[in-house]
Amino acid sequence: MSLLEAVRLAITQIRVQKLKSFFTLVGVAIGVMFLIAVVSIVEGMGRYMEEDLVGKIIAKGSFEVRYRPNINIGDVDEAEWRSWRNRPRITEDDVAPVTEVLASTTRWAILGYDQLTVESRYARSRRVEVNCVSEQWFAIKNMGLQAGRLPTAQEYALGTPVVVIGEEVKNHYFPGLNPLGRELRIGGIPYEVIGVAEKQGSVFGISADKFVVVPYEAPAHRLVNRYKVIDAIIVKSVNETAMQADMEAVRQVMRARHQLRPAQRDDFTLETSDSALAFWKKIQGYLVIAGIALPAIGLVVGAIVIMNIMLVAVAERTHEIGIRKALGARRGDILRQFLVESTTLSVAGASVGILTGVGMAKAIAAVSPLPAAVALWSVVVAVGVGMGVGIVAGVYPASRASLLDPVVALRNE
Repeated sequence: MSLLEAVRLAITQIRVQKLKSFFTLVGVAIGVMFLIAVVSIVEGMGRYMEEDLVGKIIAKGSFEVRYRPNINIGDVDEAEWRSWRNRPRITEDDVAPVTEVLASTTRWAILGYDQLTVESRYARSRRVEVNCVSEQWFAIKNMGLQAGRLPTAQEYALGTPVVVIGEEVKNHYFPGLNPLGRELRIGGIPYEVIGVAEKQGSVFGISADKFVVVPYEAPAHRLVNRYKVIDAIIVKSVNETAMQADMEAVRQVMRARHQLRPAQRDDFTLETSDSALAFWKKIQGYLVIAGIALPAIGLVVGAIVIMNIMLVAVAERTHEIGIRKALGARRGDILRQFLVESTTLSVAGASVGILTGVGMAKAIAAVSPLPAAVALWSVVVAVGVGMGVGIVAGVYPASRASLLDPVVALRNE
């Protein structure tokens, strides 16, 4: 008997015994459904953390020189917090030594930021994140504009009071108006709006468009930090290999400037998106394991159900097996028929579970802040698990059917 013929017979049996087939499908479908749903939510959370949370703060392929980590996902004990607070701040004097050792193709920018009160004649004042940056910042962040222009090299050098604003700032301060050429006041000093940044969206429901960007030398930088202090030097290399080389060069410069001995730990941070996500990736690994292990219980139950139902099928079809053997069917044909039947049942259950799991993940994403992204590998695993459950559960019944004596089987009614 060919494999195709065995599958056709298995499908025929499923159609004939609808109720029995339904109960066979349920156990596998439930296990696979939760496997797909859990893995989809964990995968979606992972992408959300990488692309939306950390990705919008630390540009991909870049690192930031800071006195302490900017993103802390996980537990940090009091001793670690105290050590961070006692570290020396990054200053303007660090910029030249750090940037001199970077590759010629590497981009860098200075960043200082804080929440400051921003005023406009068109709306009430509110606190907004004010970013004081140098010329390459927009290129490093890969942030485009929806209207207007970026500051020129001359405006960066002179600290001209011009500002690029986020979409939420535009909507609040200039409702129904074109903001370009209008005025915002930061620290009592008027700044001309020259551009509106592309919409950045939100992070866990918090808007990422509530910001303004001004040239670093503009007066606002004296309000965001004390004299000469900066929050970060942002460095973006052309590729991962170059970034590692740049990071090592910068580390050596900063250790020398802080006069650290070889045995002493760094008293500064070189923060990348990967380092910021290290704790989350560890948790994500545990969640994926749990997402696979817990549905396995349902799959074991499903396998037991399939085995029992297949044993009943063997008992009910003993006479049929006897006739087939009398007409020349070999042991392998009988074995293959029942194995394919149990595997087909299990794969059908897995297919139902995949569709239901995807639907459940999308429904959860629609009604809650949890994102969901269906991972192709989880679908492949689910189909493989379905086949595996069917084969394992069908081996004993199929073997038992194939060993029946045709004479004894023909006597059975």
